[in-house]
Amino acid sequence: MFVDEVDIHVTAGNGGRGCLSFRREKFIPRGGPDGGNGGVGGSVYVVATRGKNTLVDFRYHPEFQARNGQHGQGANRTGSSGGDLDIEVPIGTLILDKFTPGGTDEGERPLELVADLTEEGQRVLVAKGGIGGRGNAAFVSSTNRAPRRTEPGLPGEERFLQLQLKLLADVGLIGFPNAGKSTLIARISAARPKIASYPFTTLAPNLGVVRLRDNRSFVVADVPGLIQGAHTGHGLGDRFLRHIERTKVLIHLVDVSGASGRDPVEDFDIIIEELRQFDPEVAAKPQIVAANKIDALDDPDRLTRLQAHVKKRKLPFHRISGVTGEGLDKLLEAAWKQIAAVREPAVPAGTA
Repeated sequence: MFVDEVDIHVTAGNGGRGCLSFRREKFIPRGGPDGGNGGVGGSVYVVATRGKNTLVDFRYHPEFQARNGQHGQGANRTGSSGGDLDIEVPIGTLILDKFTPGGTDEGERPLELVADLTEEGQRVLVAKGGIGGRGNAAFVSSTNRAPRRTEPGLPGEERFLQLQLKLLADVGLIGFPNAGKSTLIARISAARPKIASYPFTTLAPNLGVVRLRDNRSFVVADVPGLIQGAHTGHGLGDRFLRHIERTKVLIHLVDVSGASGRDPVEDFDIIIEELRQFDPEVAAKPQIVAANKIDALDDPDRLTRLQAHVKKRKLPFHRISGVTGEGLDKLLEAAWKQIAAVREPAVPAGTA
């Protein structure tokens, strides 16, 4: 099960209580105060790891609590600390604070970004453990040789967080349902998504690694089919559009076979508009248009009109078939060139 948004509740450990104690040993009268300090409560951290690729575990386990610090003891012994708690999440996870200042009582409080975990091993403190209280030995002074004062430990921080996963991929496959995205990612990588002839076969994004010669490789994400109105919640688009925000290049698949009964030029324009409505920066990403299913093309005019329409936008255009593999080598090489250009932007003339 792919889950990309969950709410969790984290609580850091409380600090231990300071100890009230006096040294009492034979032949040592009035040994004096020796109450130790309480231990520090454990803090809660969120850590990015490659070992996870979904947030499904948090759906069944949304509560996380670090251990409390131990109470201080006599003989000036400090209580042991609670120990920090690490919560592992997939790389690409955003941590949002659900209850931040500035919210209104009438509606939902705004979500505040705590951290964006984009690298392996990145570790962020989300709830700090409470400080341990001081024992009576800490209050000894020249005027108070036998204090009976102690401090309770401070409570640990408590937060309600929302975790959102945005997949980290070099290439995002976009297009209408049944445009052939699942077939394509299965053909060019080891990913094995569900493939069928009905809309919304793919209900969750799929990741695959494409390997080219000369030890080149890149990650491609198959984003579930978009439809008109996706940015407002129609279909599955509003839920999964966020997964293409991090991609470097978009491959826009358009079905030209005629099996869908839709016009390929109209399909192309609808998806472009949905991207623009969702986020203009996403719509401005480098894009390659791939006319798919040419093995089943029944009307060449559909392909000609789409190619002319795309040419006006000055976008790269490729004719492919995800079933037969026709045109895929050129498409993948074109995608690699776009990725390389984004990874290593040209250095302006005259700069070191």
